[in-house]
Amino acid sequence: MMFGTAGMRSTMGPGFSRMNDLTIIQTTQGLCRCLEKSFPDIKDRGVVIGFDARAHPPSGSSSKRFARFAATVLASQGIPVYLFSRITPTPLVPFTVSQLKLCAGIMVTASHNPKQDNGYKVYWSNGAQIISPHDKEIAKAIEENLQPWSESWNDKFVDSSSLIKDPYEDMKSKYLECLQKHCFHRDINKETKLKFVHTSVHGVGHEFVQAALASFNFTNLLAVPEQKDPDPEFPTVKYPNPEEGKDVLKQNKESSSLKKIYMLSSTVSSKILQAIALKEGFHFEETLTGFKWMGNKAKELIDKGNTVLFAFEEAIGYMSTEFVLDKDGVSAAAIVAEMASYLATKNTTLTQQLKAIYEEYGYHLSEASYFICHKPEIINQLFQNLRNYNETNQYPKICGSFEISDIRDLTTGYDSSQSDKKAVLPTSKSSQMITFTFKNGCVATMRTSGTEPKIKYYAELRAPPGNSDFEKLKEELNDLVNALVEYFFQPDKNGLTSQPA
Repeated sequence: MMFGTAGMRSTMGPGFSRMNDLTIIQTTQGLCRCLEKSFPDIKDRGVVIGFDARAHPPSGSSSKRFARFAATVLASQGIPVYLFSRITPTPLVPFTVSQLKLCAGIMVTASHNPKQDNGYKVYWSNGAQIISPHDKEIAKAIEENLQPWSESWNDKFVDSSSLIKDPYEDMKSKYLECLQKHCFHRDINKETKLKFVHTSVHGVGHEFVQAALASFNFTNLLAVPEQKDPDPEFPTVKYPNPEEGKDVLKQNKESSSLKKIYMLSSTVSSKILQAIALKEGFHFEETLTGFKWMGNKAKELIDKGNTVLFAFEEAIGYMSTEFVLDKDGVSAAAIVAEMASYLATKNTTLTQQLKAIYEEYGYHLSEASYFICHKPEIINQLFQNLRNYNETNQYPKICGSFEISDIRDLTTGYDSSQSDKKAVLPTSKSSQMITFTFKNGCVATMRTSGTEPKIKYYAELRAPPGNSDFEKLKEELNDLVNALVEYFFQPDKNGLTSQPA
């Protein structure tokens, strides 16, 4: 089990490659030593720890249990710990880091992974997920502190230590206070005839989403009863995975204001924001995949006096405020509900508004999926074959009948579109990621997952404004995706399993 991707994820159970009491203690001991070196004042500032409702009865593991052991390790070394007493949505951890000016945050969650998995996500003092060099420094410190300290096993210490504080009520109240500053149509929200249905898919979001919508004056709030309560078995779904606005700019239409406005998305996400930025005059920034990159980039821009209005990733995350530098479904739910109620006063729906955006800035049609492969050697060979396509020692020039104009390989650092042939975005030899740009305006990326045995692909057809034949564009995108699968993935030859229907 490797520490990376802003932390670690694995199956709960016994063993050094599993999430269990021992590996949580070892990880936290390493993090503790790293934080002590990085922050001389850590015993004045402290760390926040949150957890979700995941549990694994056969091994006795649970997110709450792991959080208690993590708190024990840190508090035993004299470090103040703000340990949430109840399950909380992930955004509350980075929010607390920023609000209380803490040194770090830990969230015990596996996000949308299968029910038997759990994870350990780390946030740095800037309120964003860790990136290099912090991840490497923590990983090194973990290896140097594998022997559990004598105090680390005594999780009863959490119940009596004066260093342990519960931030739940204060941070929930403060979060809702910050969120309300993003509510602009309170009267419209209160009077709307629209009804909003929310599901937490057995996760921990129900209470906070309901409170967020209520803070925006919404009253027509419905929850899917079978899925609103936390349940580590996720009984109604195969996977707890949610994968299976222009009006804001009108307030800052002056070109001088727009020079300091930014929107972000990851490199595998739709570039509709880029198309809007080119026409409206604000800035668009692309980052590597994951909110750890967007959160850190947003913080960098904010610290320079800029405003980051929005950041998103296709699978599926939205950062709609600056007070949480991570994906935040709670604030996104309230803001999109307000958008829907406002549009309703104009006799427009969200779908109609999206179509209007496409017609003005060009249709951006996307398709994403994945293949499952449990053999790393096959995955590596698949990507090596693309770098030595048909044994030519070159990347492919076509995919079926579709001509390729540019190729970017963020594993090797190659980018044919750059004058020096070097990629602008950071590269990593430990993960596979190749992007193909086609002459028809389509862009397709193939990449490995950092947390699951998957090879993912993302394809988007970017049509210029005026080309509004949706069905024809969709057919062209489907044809390209089929070619990508047939010629580049070769699932039968490589023994790949397609995404379950």
